[in-house]
Amino acid sequence: MVVWIQNPFDNLQGEGFRKMRYALMADAFVRAGHRVVIWTSDFSHATKCSRTLRRTSDSSSSCMSIQMVRTIPYARNVSLRRVVSHIAYARQWERDAAGVVADGLARPSLIVSSLPTISAAAAAIRIARRFGASVAVDVQDAWPETFERILPRWTLSPLRKMAQRVFREADIVTGVCSRYRELANRSDYVMAYLGIELGPRPALPCSNGPRRRIAYVGGLGCSYDLKTVRRAAEMLDMELAVAGGKNYLGQAELESFLSGCDVGVVPMSADSWVGLPNKLFDYAKAGLPIVSSLGGESAELIAKYACGATYKVGDVDSLSNAIRSALACEAGASRRMCEAEFDATRIYDSYVRTLESRI
Repeated sequence: MVVWIQNPFDNLQGEGFRKMRYALMADAFVRAGHRVVIWTSDFSHATKCSRTLRRTSDSSSSCMSIQMVRTIPYARNVSLRRVVSHIAYARQWERDAAGVVADGLARPSLIVSSLPTISAAAAAIRIARRFGASVAVDVQDAWPETFERILPRWTLSPLRKMAQRVFREADIVTGVCSRYRELANRSDYVMAYLGIELGPRPALPCSNGPRRRIAYVGGLGCSYDLKTVRRAAEMLDMELAVAGGKNYLGQAELESFLSGCDVGVVPMSADSWVGLPNKLFDYAKAGLPIVSSLGGESAELIAKYACGATYKVGDVDSLSNAIRSALACEAGASRRMCEAEFDATRIYDSYVRTLESRI
């Protein structure tokens, strides 16, 4: 089977960062004997620069290839230019798809398209119908719901209707957490955690400086309550160590950074739709106790494995108490959670088998 996987955001293998969802998914399809074409942007969402990797062409001896889609660059994640970029990307991908098939690239039997973006997921359905393929829409983030914290809800109505149509028309809807079943409104929704490559079990993290360290990995935008984290760090006489914004670390650098910290924090806003963010997987792989403001699956898993604590976002006393509780957790508890729940090989091999059985 020929499988096309479309996502404009994830890092590619060879760019120095850890493998993310769609690279891990592609590996699983190849292990199952399928040929995979990864469609992505020629602009790196992580670094905000043009990609230096060249596209790789498909051949009879290749199990995986990459097709780059020309994309308008953008400097900020929340901006009109990013919206324009996403729309242009979807249109260009649709044109490119027709062109490469005409040039001899094998037609897809299955297209897996991430959502976001909504426009690219809608394009995936049109492309799939054109080529007689099945299409799976994979919900990685809640769009447009995630923008309700910065825009009036009524302004998002057209996008909401577009997303609902995508969910109705997709052959399969999958997603990274159980909560997104509500968005998809599909009884046959398939949940598969983001997951992470486990690698060897690391030495237990521990800061070497005079003060214990709180790790934060991720963006620095309005979705994250870092102000409260800074206040809690001061109250506890701890250091807040940040790897985010323009300080984007490669895999080896990230692992080294986390090995020198004592606890990882997930300070998401109260209105966040995120179920299990990428940073939680990084902390768990490193064996850090986890302090999170998220309810739902994050809170349930942290409690199940006694590997951290949940706090009330914006409440410095609640966060300080949660950090104290997390530091008292049994060493390595989060790593055991990672091995039991987030093993990428197990998650994506199961994901592939599920899609094989549905098409």
